[in-house]
Order: sequence, then C-alpha cells, then structure tokens
Amino acid sequence: MRDAMKPRLDKPWVRTAKFWEKLGDNKVKCHLCYKRCPIAEGGFGACGVRYNEKGVLYTLVYGLLTAANIDPIEKKPLTHFHPGSAVFSISTAGCNFMCAFCQNWTLSQSRREEIFGEYIDPEELVALAKKARSDGISYTYNEPTIFYEYMYDVARTAKREGLFNTMVTNGYMTVEALDELAGYMDAATVDFKGGGSKEFYRKYMGVPDPEPIFGTLLEMKRKGIFVEITNLVVPRYGEDLDHIRKLARWVAENLGTETPFHLLRFYPHYKMSYLPPTDIKTLERLAQIAQGEGLKHVYIGNIPGHKLEHTYCPGCGALVVRRYGFYIIEWNLKPGNICPKCGYKLNIVGEYRGGSRSFDFF
Repeated sequence: MRDAMKPRLDKPWVRTAKFWEKLGDNKVKCHLCYKRCPIAEGGFGACGVRYNEKGVLYTLVYGLLTAANIDPIEKKPLTHFHPGSAVFSISTAGCNFMCAFCQNWTLSQSRREEIFGEYIDPEELVALAKKARSDGISYTYNEPTIFYEYMYDVARTAKREGLFNTMVTNGYMTVEALDELAGYMDAATVDFKGGGSKEFYRKYMGVPDPEPIFGTLLEMKRKGIFVEITNLVVPRYGEDLDHIRKLARWVAENLGTETPFHLLRFYPHYKMSYLPPTDIKTLERLAQIAQGEGLKHVYIGNIPGHKLEHTYCPGCGALVVRRYGFYIIEWNLKPGNICPKCGYKLNIVGEYRGGSRSFDFF
C-alpha cells in the first residue's frame, strides 16, 4: 500500500527542494520553515508536500496550482501598497500550519496522496499575468512558504517583466529562506491569529511557538519589504484583549506606528463551523485598544461598509480613502499620497490609478 501511494518523481511539478541537510541513514532535515522537520526516508514534512526519497528532499508542488485568480490587492489585504492594483493570485496544496478554522482548508490541508492542481511553468504564468493586465503577482490562499521554489522562480521572472511581488504568509519562513527571496519580494501581509498567543497557536494551529514570526517581521523590515499585519479574531478562544494589546504594541514599537493593522472578522469554517462570526462590538473594542497603543492605521476587515474599512489621515483625521469591501470608491489624496487638508504624507507605496478587477482563471 505504501508503494502504491509513493509520489511519482518523474513529474514536472516535482523538483529538488531548497534549504535542507542530510542527517545520515537517508534522513534529512528541512530548513525552509521554523518547524525544521526531520524527515525519514519515504516520509513527508509537516506541510505534506516535501518528501524524502533516498536522502534527497523534494517539493511535490512546483507549479502545481490549485487556484489562479485576478484579485484587487485590497483582498490580501494590502491597503497601503499600490492601492487599486490588480494582482495575479496563485496557490498550491499544503500548509505548514494546521489551523482548525482555515477558510481555505480544501487547499491547505490537502497533502501527501491528496495533492492536486494544474501545472504551469513560471514563464507561462508570468505571461498569463501580463496578458491579463496584472500589476503584480500575489502568492496566497495557502501558505506560500511551502511552495517556495516555485514562488522564487516566478518572482524573479515577474520582476524582470516589470511586475511586483507580494505574499500572504503566516511568517514562519526561516531567515535563510527569506534572505534569498527578499530581493524579489516587494510586500507581505503577515497573518496572526489569536493575537499571537502561544496557547492558541499550539491548541488550534499545530504550531509549537509563534515567537519566530516576530524575528521574520524584523528581518522583512531590515530588507525593505513593505509589511501589513492582520489578526484573525476567533470568538471565545482568540479575542483576548491583552494579547491584542501586546501584539499592537510590538508592531508599533518594532515596525512603526504607521504599519497597517487589520483586525479580521472570523466566519465559521472547517473544524470551527460551530462558532458564530466575531461580534462587531468586540472588533471595535480591539481596534480601540490597538489605536491606544499608537497605531495610526487600524482597520476592521470582513465587514463591508464598516467605518474602519476607510483610511483616515493621521495628521488631521480627514477621511482620505473610502472603501467598500475590497474596492476603493473614493480617493481624496493629492499626488504623492498627501492629505489635501493638512499636507500630511501618508505611508502608502505607489499611486492610485483607479479601478479594481477580479476574476478566476481556474
């Protein structure tokens, strides 16, 4: 039975992996993420898509895409990076986390013999993105760290062709992996859950310790990657005020007070479908706490029409960008992202050019 389920290594989506070492007896140790999995011969990493065959580590999802869509960049969410732009968004199967509430669990929790997708090589993907008039590529939906080799090759090709690169990540990529990628990655949304509580990560996400994420964030800042932070607020288990306060304070002190900070409403998914959506008043209270820690751009996500979807000038409080869901409906900033009322220059990369598009390739 084991041989019947053994991965075929002669497929174009199977490639030798990066960031691993031999341990002897055909065992290897993966250094792509901070789980640093030791993998016996014939075994898989925790992500379910990195496989040891005779002492060589392979990725099983190079270019094996499970989704390819044009999204507004605000969907990532990236509200302060090239606002209104269209990003060609891609994913594979697998993830190094096992979140009990994952909204993309059919992708992220597909692993080993359940791996699926459609193969597209990097040059073809970038050509598709350009043909669709995309402004950039976004590595998203499942954790892009686990399809690192493909992301790296696509990102290099995209930069050569004049496109920017962004990723939506849990932040568990090792520094050695980030070092190689950083020259091609322009922006990242780093997703926290439960305020970064160690207990929450262990119990509901299969992660021993979220602490390495903070080191990754510091490294992203040093390398000039534009960062926005999200935190999914899970009712009952992940809405502790002190955890949000501590996370917001760390972001303000280490990444800067103008770092966009998104509090995301939870909706029932996967193994937590028994929970209700996050109470709006709870989100508003948490937003007040984050603002109290000095953060100037605190957003509430997944509630179209809420007043904290909008961007307000830190200098005078004027509403300068009005949104509905993932779409910009009013842009009041002057060229250079200057507030028209007080002259404050907002922390926004790129100029708004109007319009957002969204459609699926598969």
